[in-house]
Amino acid sequence: MSGGALRVALGEYDTGWHDPAGSLARAADVVRRAAEAGAALVALPEMCTTGFTMDSARHAEPVDGASARRLAGLAREHGVHLLAGLATRAERGGVEAFYNSALLWGPDGALLAEYRKQRLFAYAGEREAYVAGEAPVAVRVGGVRLAPFICYDLRFPELFRAVGPEVDALVLIANWPAARRAHWDVLVRARAIENQCYVVAVNRVGEGGGLEYDGGSAAYDPWGEQLTGGGRAAEAIACADVDAAEVTRVRAAYPFTEDRRSAG
Repeated sequence: MSGGALRVALGEYDTGWHDPAGSLARAADVVRRAAEAGAALVALPEMCTTGFTMDSARHAEPVDGASARRLAGLAREHGVHLLAGLATRAERGGVEAFYNSALLWGPDGALLAEYRKQRLFAYAGEREAYVAGEAPVAVRVGGVRLAPFICYDLRFPELFRAVGPEVDALVLIANWPAARRAHWDVLVRARAIENQCYVVAVNRVGEGGGLEYDGGSAAYDPWGEQLTGGGRAAEAIACADVDAAEVTRVRAAYPFTEDRRSAG
């Protein structure tokens, strides 16, 4: 693809529950098939090695821990960028803190960016288990500017608006339960329409922590038209082509974002 375009694979799969070895084995197959489909970026779900765990003290790893090294190795082995969610740990003010993170590795296996989830799901006890991130992250991948987000962030459009005008794509990774799937379908599309950019949203399937997940991973273009996804995981890896030139064209033809006003 051209320098301003990027093929993104929606790496929807059953991440399991508190089973990093099993999940990483399945992730390896997903990344392999995505690379074979021509993807330059593969996105895997939130907390892909553990499921949406609140046992952060036991399951969080450093960004150079065993799971992260294995994921970095997959990126390097298949020559792709890889975005994946992990529960991470790091020192904060002299005290160990835990984060719900999205990590991006380059084709050489180097860590390029870490985004920390900004809105924690109090209903599930996430505020007690993790520390919230404080800012969005924007990174350039193959000539496309993108910003990662995580699951519950989706319900807060102001987070996306803070960085949306500066990027071509918003990439959301999630553990979004089947019981609230209708909200997911609407909100993912809304983020594309209101920010006039691509949105690629990757959810998990299967069961974890007593919850059912039915996927619904999907991609939308800057006009809110669905490119791929919306169903359950299939053998074929779904991919979406993100084109920075299309974002520029839509924003120039319909300069809606220029009409925004601050709340004050």
